[in-house]
Amino acid sequence: MVSMEAVRALARTMGERLTERGMMCAFAESCTGGLVGHIVTENPGSSAYFAGSAVVYSYPAKERVLGVDPATLLREGAVSYAVAQQMAEGALRLYDAGVAVAITGIAGPGGGLPGKPSGTVHFHLSAADGYVRRERIVWTSDRSGNKLLSAQMAIEMVLDYLGQKPR
Repeated sequence: MVSMEAVRALARTMGERLTERGMMCAFAESCTGGLVGHIVTENPGSSAYFAGSAVVYSYPAKERVLGVDPATLLREGAVSYAVAQQMAEGALRLYDAGVAVAITGIAGPGGGLPGKPSGTVHFHLSAADGYVRRERIVWTSDRSGNKLLSAQMAIEMVLDYLGQKPR
């Protein structure tokens, strides 16, 4: 199991790399409930590279804050690649960031559906330069563990993206 301190260390590294590139990041959080934003802002000076995190738990919040299409929510459900993509793109626009990651899933312990068991989380990274990446993971921890693992994954996705970017 990953520790909160290990994820904070990843967030510090992410901040250093974003600062080196003069970039801002943003997040769109559903099942993590603001945990990514909390972890990132635990580091002093995070306002230099962190624009914000939209916590959009309900369907109406996803629609109003990030512009997620209601038809997509009804057709695919909140826990889907399509909704994660629209959330990330919405956060990119909302915060005028260089890179944004969306996290939407079923943290557990219940709430699973056919084809979407408890612990299923969809991630989507959208960058201003057009780069995109999506992931689907099924965590097997408890609710708090699934949220922390999801926060770690979101930060790692930004780090991976930055590793592909020339300085």
